[in-house]
Amino acid sequence: MSQLLKPKQKVRTESSGMSCEVEQFLGGGGQGEVYRANLGGKPVALKWYFPNTATAEQREALEVLVQNGPPNEKFLWPQEMTSAAGVSGFGYIMPLRDPRYKGIVDMMKRKVEPSFRAIATAGLELSHSYLQLHSKGFCYRDISFGNVFFDPKSGATAICDNDNVTVDGKAGGGILGTPDFMAPEVVRGDALPSTQTDLFSLAVLLFYMFHVHHPLFGKRLLSIKCLDLPARTKLCGLEPLFVFDPVDRSNEAVPRSVDEYGEAGANALEFWPIYPQFLRGTFIKAFTTGIRDPKNGRVAESIWRAVMVRLRDAILYCRCGVENFYDAEALQASGGKPPPCWQCQKELVLPARIRVGRNVVMLNHDTHLFPHHIDDQKMYDFSKPVAAMTQHPTNPNLWGLKNISSEKWVSKLADGSVKDVEPGRSVSLAVGTKILFGKSEGEIRV
Repeated sequence: MSQLLKPKQKVRTESSGMSCEVEQFLGGGGQGEVYRANLGGKPVALKWYFPNTATAEQREALEVLVQNGPPNEKFLWPQEMTSAAGVSGFGYIMPLRDPRYKGIVDMMKRKVEPSFRAIATAGLELSHSYLQLHSKGFCYRDISFGNVFFDPKSGATAICDNDNVTVDGKAGGGILGTPDFMAPEVVRGDALPSTQTDLFSLAVLLFYMFHVHHPLFGKRLLSIKCLDLPARTKLCGLEPLFVFDPVDRSNEAVPRSVDEYGEAGANALEFWPIYPQFLRGTFIKAFTTGIRDPKNGRVAESIWRAVMVRLRDAILYCRCGVENFYDAEALQASGGKPPPCWQCQKELVLPARIRVGRNVVMLNHDTHLFPHHIDDQKMYDFSKPVAAMTQHPTNPNLWGLKNISSEKWVSKLADGSVKDVEPGRSVSLAVGTKILFGKSEGEIRV
């Protein structure tokens, strides 16, 4: 590839007038090329457009993004326009992606093996970030695993390619989305990208992350000789049908015994029963009602955000060390007996749990509570933990919930006695113990 810019070449930021030096070519795409650059001693990413894509319309869209600023720090957002003497077109600078972030596609290829907690955290951050983007009146247009990166250890996310973001309702020509992620109405040519079509793409992305498979590629694939554009248009636009549709099973996911290559849903079939009913039910809505009624039936980002928090709080560990999930609906249906571990098939031993309002959190050895769990005024605040599980210093079989906040708690034991829990002190995990966290009250259960 003939690079547009060369190492040590200087470009100038148009607003601040600073000199930016090109350091290294990172890669190219359909619109332009991306470089590592140095701006005032700080490493940044620099994108430069090809002459045919450096249009007045693209420049105007970028200037709107620069002026508005990023919805949050997860977006590698355009920060300033750039130009260079003797070079046609223009570019912009944006934050440089930290190397600890890997592509979601790496998870599809099993190059990284994140925990369920990391995947749920990534889902939480993505749904929260797209909610904030949409709240500012923008649509992303191209949500897919090619534009999202995450830390496999923590689940922290970074969203790139934000120059395709546009004001909702003004998505004219250009980017329609990534094949297989576009909403059915966009695939059919009935609609242009919008916040509503973003919601469908987000659901596809989340399904891929949890099931390593596309939600609409099931049994029907077996009768298709080539998954070309007409076939994809049929599966994703003209006749979209969820692989776990509870009514129509004609496109159901099939096991490897039927499809040795696993292209018709083997991964999805293996992962689906692992998850609790509330997650499965949300996916069912997204790909049934969400397909039939795009205007009113799509799962909102706020719903996905709540589901991801609940999923993370539902994690428990089998004695074999594998993550499982607490599923209240399944537990009730089985008369209180938890299902076996999905990995070793041995009986699960449920840990103690705490209910605070609507939040139910499994109290594992590594559990933390955050302001989100105990303060209705700080919903989705996971900035700093306020409680942590801790072992008794002399009896490792005894566990307690330690106050690591700056506020005093009050515990009420089952026998009616009351005790102050100062910062640094712990509450024993006795059944029926209630903890007053300011205005919220939690109860220990088993």
